[in-house]
Amino acid sequence: MTKFGSWVVKHRIIILIVGILLLIPSAIGMIRTRVNYDILSYLPKDIETMKGQDILMDDFGKGAFSMVMIDGMTDKQVAETKKKIEKVDHVADVVWYDTLADITLPMEVLPDNIYEFFNSEDSTLMAVFFDDTTSADGTMDAVEEIKSVAGKQCFVSGLSAVITDTKNLSEKETVMYVVIAVLLTSLILAITMDSFLVPLFFMLSIGFAILYNLGSNYVLGEISFITKALSAVLQLGVTMDYSIFLWHSYKEKQEEYGGNKEKAMAEAISSTFVSVAGSSVTTIAGFLAMCFMSFTLGLDLGIVMAKGVICGVLCCVTILPSFILIFDKAISKTSHKVVLPSFTKTSNFVVKHSAVFAVAFLVLLIPALYGYTHYDIYYKLDSTLPKYLDSIVANDKLSEEYNMNCTHMLLVDADMKPKDAIAMSDKMQNVDGVSFVLGLDSLIGPTIPQEIIPEELTSIMKSNNWQLILVGSEYAVASDELNQQVEDLNKIAKQYDKNEMLIGEGPATKDLIDITDHDFKVVSIVSIAVIFCIIAVVLKSITLPVILVSVIEIAIFINMGIPFYTNTELPFVASIVIGTIQLGATVDYAILMTTRYKAERIAGRAKREAVEIALRTSIKSILVSGLGFFAATFGVGVYSAIDMISSLCTLMSRGAIISMLTVIFILPSMFMIFDKIICKTTIGMGKCSSKKA
Repeated sequence: MTKFGSWVVKHRIIILIVGILLLIPSAIGMIRTRVNYDILSYLPKDIETMKGQDILMDDFGKGAFSMVMIDGMTDKQVAETKKKIEKVDHVADVVWYDTLADITLPMEVLPDNIYEFFNSEDSTLMAVFFDDTTSADGTMDAVEEIKSVAGKQCFVSGLSAVITDTKNLSEKETVMYVVIAVLLTSLILAITMDSFLVPLFFMLSIGFAILYNLGSNYVLGEISFITKALSAVLQLGVTMDYSIFLWHSYKEKQEEYGGNKEKAMAEAISSTFVSVAGSSVTTIAGFLAMCFMSFTLGLDLGIVMAKGVICGVLCCVTILPSFILIFDKAISKTSHKVVLPSFTKTSNFVVKHSAVFAVAFLVLLIPALYGYTHYDIYYKLDSTLPKYLDSIVANDKLSEEYNMNCTHMLLVDADMKPKDAIAMSDKMQNVDGVSFVLGLDSLIGPTIPQEIIPEELTSIMKSNNWQLILVGSEYAVASDELNQQVEDLNKIAKQYDKNEMLIGEGPATKDLIDITDHDFKVVSIVSIAVIFCIIAVVLKSITLPVILVSVIEIAIFINMGIPFYTNTELPFVASIVIGTIQLGATVDYAILMTTRYKAERIAGRAKREAVEIALRTSIKSILVSGLGFFAATFGVGVYSAIDMISSLCTLMSRGAIISMLTVIFILPSMFMIFDKIICKTTIGMGKCSSKKA
């Protein structure tokens, strides 16, 4: 690798020019990469709720559905507003009173359930179907235009409206995430390192890597808004270690080669690439473990972040050295004394009281495990958004005025007999929490002759193969009551049609709960197993992987257990990704100290001396890295108004600190206690256990 380092040093100007030029296609790719704001679209395509969505599109030409409330208008004004909404691009159909009967007829002639569906004391309600999927650009544009043409008296509810508001808020905030992360991380680096200018080049180098990563997402077709929001911040926090390692190696090599900066950098690149390539494998493995999720948001985030780590490594050994050498004079002028102490007393104290910290480990384990297994999770997507957004206001209004929190869509055989359809609807109407059941046959009922039903309504509710029935629910999405309701409705529907499909936000969210619960277990097992194997190969040991993974896992238990004791609900994504990210991103701290401990024992140091040296020499790097990761995520957690992003960043920032403290105080205790076993089960350390100081 020395030849590669020399090549980089020799061609540093060309490398920097090429690196800058590559930012152009990267920026274009980033801009042209579509962002998906619908979390439910990442459910497996082979489940009934997803198949039903495809049928709705193929047979009915409808993919999304919203309830639109209009306040303070006369029937004539509402009819005019309906015509305006029907002309909006991507609006397929609008169902209101005049869809059933001529507007000149009094509404009171309609059956009570139909009248109550369309009216409350202060408003009227219409159902709007869109010709594209829930999160399609056309659907989101249509939602915005409906609000525009109908004015302030119009309230658009439903998942598409929530996704539209999520998009608008996320686009407004995402740039600030990066700004906050860069500023806080630069501040930490400026204080903890020996130059005020070096952090700037760290940020530029990592910024290049982030842009390359985001630009290359174009080949994926689209990424989720969570991936877009978190990838830059995560990549900054995770890959910053590599830049710190290169800088420290460069400074050491300068002393070794008598100030020959070019030779020192060539050697630093070589040693950094070897070390970083090894440690980055654990981080990449942690992210790729998420690809094993059947909920494909994990695949989306896992691939992007694994790709980001690779970009970070490559930029660390090419772009960053070029910056450092080209701007060497400016860096020298901004050098300052290192603020961090030597930590000799700290390492002595920790090793001397290793038994105390081991007991603390055991004491913390019980409440941490209990909290980890009992914290509350929420799945309702609009719970992640501020209450002042239009979609949240509309959903609340729909609940208050119409006692409607969710609307299911039931697909049954188009040839089902009217008598059976009405009987099925009547049974469903009696299910707890069902506010209405509206299908073509239930609309017709016994009082309205089929001949007077407009063709427009028939085409909306029926296709050649399927008929559509709307089922309103009083229960909130993701609640236990609604999940039970979905089961009850499916049981009733299957009595009349074995191939029925109940779709919509409620049934899809129920599937989300079942699938992600399974995914959480799979991802945890896979990430631990893969990282365990990598550590075992790198350290050539059986016991060291057990110790390292156990120490990081206790940090994860503490981090994820805290919300239970603070009575904080976490988004469902947190339980899946945080453990994997924290394990993959912070196990490097443990590997750093362990490698030094192993080297000192092999070199002939006694147990206590080897552990003290390992801790003393590692603690600065661990502090800088941990505080850097904390800085990159903490500010975003405080700033973001999207609770899903805020919660994830808060967990990651807290996890970085907990992992850092756990490695500094608990890991040395494990070395002291299990030294004999480690020596006997690690290749090259067989004779270490008998060595004395």
